[in-house]
Amino acid sequence: MYGAQIAFKEFNVTKGINGSPWVGFAQFERFFQSHEFWRLLKNTFSISLYTLIASFPFPILLALGLNYVRNRRFKNTVQMVTYAPYFISLVVLVGLMLQFMDPRTGLINTMLGWIGAGPYHFMAEASWFQSIYVWSHIWQNVGFSCIIFLATLSGIDPALHEAAVIDGASKMQRMRHIDLPGIMPIAIILLILNTGQMLETGFEKILLMQNALNLRSSEVIDTYVYKVGLVSQAMNFSYATAIGLFKAIIGFALLLIVNQTAKKLKQESLW
Repeated sequence: MYGAQIAFKEFNVTKGINGSPWVGFAQFERFFQSHEFWRLLKNTFSISLYTLIASFPFPILLALGLNYVRNRRFKNTVQMVTYAPYFISLVVLVGLMLQFMDPRTGLINTMLGWIGAGPYHFMAEASWFQSIYVWSHIWQNVGFSCIIFLATLSGIDPALHEAAVIDGASKMQRMRHIDLPGIMPIAIILLILNTGQMLETGFEKILLMQNALNLRSSEVIDTYVYKVGLVSQAMNFSYATAIGLFKAIIGFALLLIVNQTAKKLKQESLW
């Protein structure tokens, strides 16, 4: 929090934080008036919203499906296969993606060639970038994310399921009327927390996937801050800090709005 004041100063390394002159909201105005502002905001929100909507239901569906598997060996195998990608390094993951989607030797284009399609240079198409990013994210994180839902399902009173079976309820009916209401509180909490982090798009992975051809849809606030604050020769720490602080304020505002909405709908909330 002490360092956040750099956003309101013209920071100079030799003068330090206290010795640097105050400039008020000049750094924020510079960002708002920049020709990059709306493009960065659009890309960041679209990737974040796409990720939130697409990835949120899959851990719940996986947990519900595994909860009804009676073959323990099969259940453990599925959990291991879906859980293992979480531990793959992002550098390795992006490297694998580049190999698989290579337009000349990649497995995906080779398979498309069998049916007379392609080749496609997926990583060079700006329109493909967000979908590649989101669905690879889902593949890598769905197994890890479902753990908390499996833990919640294990805490549901078995007597409810026993009574439902006696009444002739099917598995789908038990999922709908017992399991889903049981995990809904934790799902709402996670949704609120994920909404508060909407602008946290995963800087490392996006930076690794970026190239000059897909930059139109891949440049987000995090990568822009990195470039203007550390990579550029100017190394404008004040400007980068102001952009980061703006992103944090937007995230906090979204957190408050979604939390208040959940309270009005009589759902679980953070406070």
